[in-house]
Amino acid sequence: MKILVLRFSSIGDIVLTTPVVRALAQQVPGAEVHFATKPAYRGLLEANPHVARVHSLTGSLGALVQQLKAEQFDHVIDLHHNLRTLLIKLQLGVKSSSFDKLNWQKWLLVNFKIDQMPRVHIVQRYLAAAATLGVKDDGRGLDYFIPASQEVDLTTLPAPFRRGYVAVAIGAQHATKRLPVDKLIELCARLARPIVLLGGPEDESVAHVIEQAFETQAAAQIPAAAIPDSPYYFPTKPPSSRVPESPIHNGCGRYSLHQSASLLRQAQFVVSHDTGLMHIAAAFGKEIFSVWGNTVPAFGMYPYRTEFRVLEVPGLSCRPCSKIGFAKCPQGHFKCMREQALDLGLPPARDGR
Repeated sequence: MKILVLRFSSIGDIVLTTPVVRALAQQVPGAEVHFATKPAYRGLLEANPHVARVHSLTGSLGALVQQLKAEQFDHVIDLHHNLRTLLIKLQLGVKSSSFDKLNWQKWLLVNFKIDQMPRVHIVQRYLAAAATLGVKDDGRGLDYFIPASQEVDLTTLPAPFRRGYVAVAIGAQHATKRLPVDKLIELCARLARPIVLLGGPEDESVAHVIEQAFETQAAAQIPAAAIPDSPYYFPTKPPSSRVPESPIHNGCGRYSLHQSASLLRQAQFVVSHDTGLMHIAAAFGKEIFSVWGNTVPAFGMYPYRTEFRVLEVPGLSCRPCSKIGFAKCPQGHFKCMREQALDLGLPPARDGR
């Protein structure tokens, strides 16, 4: 049976489809699973042994449809469920099933703060779309496959990080899902451990500011709210005898997505915004401290089947203000991030860990 899965974006959403892809490949007799997505996300799927072929929307939608028609699919699983995927299904003319986006429930929560969202993770809604083919949840969580050539050898990191580090994913597509840089600096100071900052090229400048804040001459920039007894906290310029090696390794824009995934996999634990790297960390079963701003876990996209703790500002009447995010806070105060307590409740670090 030849099956097409549709999901065009983005990183986290595609990682969240992997339990469906695995279930189709392993539970449907004779299944051959194809996946259609945008070119930027091919790499997420080409290393997946459960995907027979990846189709990319490189040109017009019509060109992709012609390519897909030639495959003569038996069934389409639509895990995007928008106008574009509707047109594809209509033109392919084969049996299909789609996941429930819960748009009206999200609309009520965003606009009137009326919570009608079912307490069901989006992965379960994805799996429900494939239930017509007889697949069931195998209980194994998310998948992420790293090509051997993309694994990061920890001996290539500065010496303090080879003994262990925390991965902090500082990026997110929308600004209202990201901590401001001063809060990120506070977070890193509170961690009091070697930290690898992860993100794309667009996050490199913010990561550089964090790096500089932990350099000897810029140490006083760390906010007073940071833990005073952290070995990386300097309320005034420290004497040279107290200067440790920098606890920050800036990996933003310096590693590929697969290499960043490798660093997540090898981290002691992960701190992340509501973003794709959070879901990749969940695929490796990492303990995650998940930082939420304008979005909320009730949307059903919290870390899946791994130990996690949500960091958020409860009780804000304006939250959630969007199911996705904005370039700036619509209210102007950005309390959902600026008032984050950032109390991770971690035991003191020992031996640089």
